[in-house]
Amino acid sequence: MTVIRHKRPEAVASSDAEAHSLDELQNGFGDGPCLTALRTRTMLLVPDLVREHRWEAYVRAAVARGVSSILAVPMDLAGEAEAVLNLYSGRVNGFSADGIATAEAFAGQAAGSLKLVLRITQLSEARNDLALALKSRTIIDMAIGAIMAENRCTRDTAFGILTKASSTRNVKLREVAAAVIASISGENEIGTYFDE
Repeated sequence: MTVIRHKRPEAVASSDAEAHSLDELQNGFGDGPCLTALRTRTMLLVPDLVREHRWEAYVRAAVARGVSSILAVPMDLAGEAEAVLNLYSGRVNGFSADGIATAEAFAGQAAGSLKLVLRITQLSEARNDLALALKSRTIIDMAIGAIMAENRCTRDTAFGILTKASSTRNVKLREVAAAVIASISGENEIGTYFDE
């Protein structure tokens, strides 16, 4: 199964290492039957790879690995991301009409679970980003307060001193702020209320 999130395809699940390798190989080429099925949002069956003239580099590599036919079934994720179920066969015409119908039904059912997993992942990433932003902001505010006390200046002036140091040293603002706090407190690890 290949999923595209943040405009990048990634093989996220597979039945075995070889299938995973074939998905990643296709992603590396940036084109192939599975990625085409994703773009067109239609099922794509390649019954005989030797007779296929599209995706030449990928087809040569897949044939060299013993693949003779490919079935790619896009999954409807309702905008959360894009995904395709990739099936490989070592036989020409390796997918019967019943097999194709079963793959389409499975892709439809799996889409619901995958939507949930992607939503949980998205929420987890958002939470982590927010926690990091809050922690960074707390450290920066602490450093601004220290600079204000040391230089008896306004918040804007203290922030200007901090940003100038960041720019001059080509170091992230958070890292400069942490160094300011560490120089005063002697602590290299600065805890915040947002630590878990």
